[in-house]
Amino acid sequence: MVYFKLDGRPVKKISRKALYTRLEARINYLKDFLDFNSSDMEALSSGAKYIKTLIPAVVNLVYRKLLEYDITARSFHTKDTASEAPIEDFYGEDSPPIMRRKMFLRWYLTKIISDPMQMDFWRYLNKVGIMHTAQERLHPLNIEYIHMGVCLGYIQDLFTEALLSHPTLSIQRKTAMIRAISKIIWIQNDLIARWRMRDGEEFADEMSEYLVDDKEGYLGDKKILSEGSNTPSSSRSSEDDVASVRSGHAPSIAPSMASACPFADFAGGTQTKIWAGHGK
Repeated sequence: MVYFKLDGRPVKKISRKALYTRLEARINYLKDFLDFNSSDMEALSSGAKYIKTLIPAVVNLVYRKLLEYDITARSFHTKDTASEAPIEDFYGEDSPPIMRRKMFLRWYLTKIISDPMQMDFWRYLNKVGIMHTAQERLHPLNIEYIHMGVCLGYIQDLFTEALLSHPTLSIQRKTAMIRAISKIIWIQNDLIARWRMRDGEEFADEMSEYLVDDKEGYLGDKKILSEGSNTPSSSRSSEDDVASVRSGHAPSIAPSMASACPFADFAGGTQTKIWAGHGK
């Protein structure tokens, strides 16, 4: 960023065109505006074991919520929330198509706390935005922004409530983790809204850098599900992940821990959505 002085104040110069034509410029602006810095990355790194432990419960609660409404439940059959096709029998939480999607959400939530230092991290979040607009997929998926946005809000609320309820972490650590996760979710929100808005459309011919050519079913260079299959690929990590989704245990947690909820043995207090829904 280039600085210049205005009434003695340093002012950062932002290229509007770059925000719409260069993903790196957009990410740098968003991170700078949100003060996403080394403190946030340290909070994610040091708190990863707590956050990862929550993911199985978060995934189950998200899909329980999505299946509560016909407009989102229908999309698992039609791949389009704009479709009003009649559905005779909606999927249940444990049906194979939903279990497969739970797998993807689990990998996604693990990914968003992985390595925001790398540009590939942000390219992945950008791909998430593109792939839900019927672009960049062998089988088009059109999930309208209202549903994407509210789902992100629900995920953020689950993480916030669960981390705040930790019985032993200091308020400083809780705050640091919640702030870091919230910033990433809001950047993800922008990278979803970006593909639904008309802002900057005069630069449409120059937006090729935003497009990502990753194959469907891959997370970076790691294949996580075979195309057209309801079962994971032969990779050990994928097998562990399927087992963890079905059992409610995170694969990264030592077997001696009896629950995916790190605070499940904490007696007293009000149950949060995470703990109230755990084990159901």
